[in-house]
Amino acid sequence: MELGNFDPSQLDLEKLFVDYVIPYGTNFIFAIAIFLIGSFISKLIVRAIAKALGKTNLDEMLIRFVSNILRWVLLLIVIVAALDQVGVDTTSFIALLGAAGLAVGLALKDSLQNFASGVMLILFRPFQAGDFVEAGGAEGVVEEIRIFSTQMRTPDNKTVIVPNSDIYSGKIVNVTARDTRRIDLVIGIGYDDDLRLAKQTLQKIVESDERILKDPETFIAVGELGASSVDLLVRPWVQTSDYFATKCDLTERIKLAFDDAGISFPYPQMDVHLDPSNS
Repeated sequence: MELGNFDPSQLDLEKLFVDYVIPYGTNFIFAIAIFLIGSFISKLIVRAIAKALGKTNLDEMLIRFVSNILRWVLLLIVIVAALDQVGVDTTSFIALLGAAGLAVGLALKDSLQNFASGVMLILFRPFQAGDFVEAGGAEGVVEEIRIFSTQMRTPDNKTVIVPNSDIYSGKIVNVTARDTRRIDLVIGIGYDDDLRLAKQTLQKIVESDERILKDPETFIAVGELGASSVDLLVRPWVQTSDYFATKCDLTERIKLAFDDAGISFPYPQMDVHLDPSNS
């Protein structure tokens, strides 16, 4: 039928209404209903899961992140179901989403790796905020564990941001994980010095410091007969919070006490002998 010769009386309105308006209108209404009801149910599911996770020991940041991911996944499922109801080819749509997701994943490979490492750090908690750690090539007090990075404060008050993948893929040393910590000192004395007097002096210094724990008992013994010194091992235990101050105080007190007792601290030296015949 040519448009110029179109006669409205020839249009079968009843057939058009029955064949097109009712089916497509019904599908459209059902699609809207699927979207609205599905969105409402999705919110209820996300809220219930977030509430259940909130009763566990999981980090609040991780709970929020999981809730957001779940909300978008459920919403995507609802949208696909609504589009399928109105006759849209959702197979192509899903394939397009998959291709886009793969492209984004490749482009953000490092970020996704940091994200995965951040989730593992939050889940398994090798350290928490306030701990002093050595990890990812840095050391300091952990201030915040984020999804992609961890923020630390160094002893000289600098802020360091370390990617989570660097932390999780390497060795993590949590210095403050335990309540107590052992101080390891190596004190060298001369071969001509009184070994018994040196050990007695060390014992008195350790016993006079109230910060040093009685249990475990402090270990004092000869560790090695070196090239120029007799090396004594001094290993007292203290509260972790007292470690640094006690170590510095012990080192100073041992130096002063050995000076008063006439015990020397030898240092490497070389004896040079000249042959008179070559002069």
